[in-house]
Amino acid sequence: MASGSGAEGEAVSGAHLIAESLKAQNIEYMFGIVGIPITEIAIAAQASGLKYIGMRNEQAACYAASAVGYLTGRPLIVIGGSSDRNQETMGAFQEFPQVEAGRLYNKLTVRPSSLEVIPAVVEKAVRTSIYGRPGSCYIDIPGDFVNLQVNKSSVKYVECCLPPPISMAKQSAVSEAASIIAHSKQPLLIIGKGAAYSHAENNIRKLVDLCGLPFLPTPMAKGVVPDNHPNCVAAARSTALQYADVIILLGARLNWILHFGLPPRFRQEVKVIQIDICAEELGNNVRPAASLLGDINTVTKQLLEEFSKRPWKYPSSSQWWKRLREKIMNNEEKSKGLELQKSLPMNYYTVFRHIRELIPRDCILVSEGANTMDIGRTMLPNYHPRQRLDAGTFGTMGVGLGFAIAAAMVAKDRTPEKRVICIEGDSAFGFSGMELETICRYKLPILIIVVNNNGIYTGLDTDAWKEMLKFGEPATCFPFCYSIPPVSLLPNSHYEQIMSAFGGKGYFVKTPEELQNALKASLADEQTPSLINVMIDPRSERKKQEFPWLTRSNM
Repeated sequence: MASGSGAEGEAVSGAHLIAESLKAQNIEYMFGIVGIPITEIAIAAQASGLKYIGMRNEQAACYAASAVGYLTGRPLIVIGGSSDRNQETMGAFQEFPQVEAGRLYNKLTVRPSSLEVIPAVVEKAVRTSIYGRPGSCYIDIPGDFVNLQVNKSSVKYVECCLPPPISMAKQSAVSEAASIIAHSKQPLLIIGKGAAYSHAENNIRKLVDLCGLPFLPTPMAKGVVPDNHPNCVAAARSTALQYADVIILLGARLNWILHFGLPPRFRQEVKVIQIDICAEELGNNVRPAASLLGDINTVTKQLLEEFSKRPWKYPSSSQWWKRLREKIMNNEEKSKGLELQKSLPMNYYTVFRHIRELIPRDCILVSEGANTMDIGRTMLPNYHPRQRLDAGTFGTMGVGLGFAIAAAMVAKDRTPEKRVICIEGDSAFGFSGMELETICRYKLPILIIVVNNNGIYTGLDTDAWKEMLKFGEPATCFPFCYSIPPVSLLPNSHYEQIMSAFGGKGYFVKTPEELQNALKASLADEQTPSLINVMIDPRSERKKQEFPWLTRSNM
């Protein structure tokens, strides 16, 4: 730590120390909601040159910050205001054990002991957040710290932390992994979000091409290798997982998204080669045949070097490839049949076909909702890394608009020509719908598409809703209230009018022609936010699946 160089007697407030410390750690964006006691921190952040984005919901602010961390590699730091120190245990305004509660969810939770140590605390939080497996850190600020002042000369100023260290796997583990891959009969490479975060796309593409490996991306890893690459087996996901004899996990976890790596979704005797930056993740649920601890990009490069010494390529004429390609063709034919249906109301597949045909190939896709997100993953390809944001591992609804705001802010500064398109189910949209005001306030040209089926999973059409209304007459409201299915929402809700109310453009569409026109108009306007409310058949669902989407723990 370097001692401060401020002039004797020059004072600085806690709010300005926090803002200056964040700026010193190369933080660019701050998302939040101001209020007592942290309003001054947001004002100081703006004065220091940070881009403060005022959100309408604290959850959406956290979602936005996490998306920025993923897109830029900078940290997710949560700063919360707490009660004044001299009021603790007295029942102060909103008094709560925030530090203790935060330890359950963060890599580091800390309350500065004095104003003088704030720069050091911020540096440690940033460093902890981005080193190893990235994660959030929480800094608790007592209310009296915000306007309290100290002499600058007493402050322990700290330089920006160094970039995260890059670790390599043991060479013996690399050699063992290469040997297992070379002896595989039915290999599968699974590319995870960690691979996207480590910017490993160039080396992974080389590995896929060099070794001829079939690959399957997890949701947030779509685009690390383009979805239209001939080795992508996403359209045969269940078959690939169930029958692979060797699986190479590149920054992916064997959690619920990958069905824990257990039968019946995987072979009992499958050999797993696990490559991860987090040592504690190695061996979770399945004992690996080889463990490679290190940075995904670096370890992939090590594998490439190993295969350059012992050239090997999986034959494209194998029975495994034949089986995978047959399954891919079969599933694509089923999807094509659904997307070409001309009946009204439209189904999910028809809607996504028109979206796919008109949106830019390099847009950032944000998606959430049940069927909307799941079907969108299969219907909307990604060609570039870190350009798909969705609910991911936690499966949390409400992330969409926060993610979209973050993506639009980053794109505005780095790639202003890139469009952000957020595709939401109507239920998911409701979680953070007021962020439309945030989008319009900051003039972010985000295109939001609400795929509206009048419900959660399924809804009711207008006729069914009217019949239910009749059921409740002339009795009290209770029979009617009890008769509304828990998954139903109000039919034909005009969400687009919310966007129009805030100054954006809204479209209510029911036919393919109306959808095409709305998409073309929205994409042509690069300045104005827009929302297309697409009415679909309330009974529209996914095509029949071989397995339930969620593997129960007793499987």
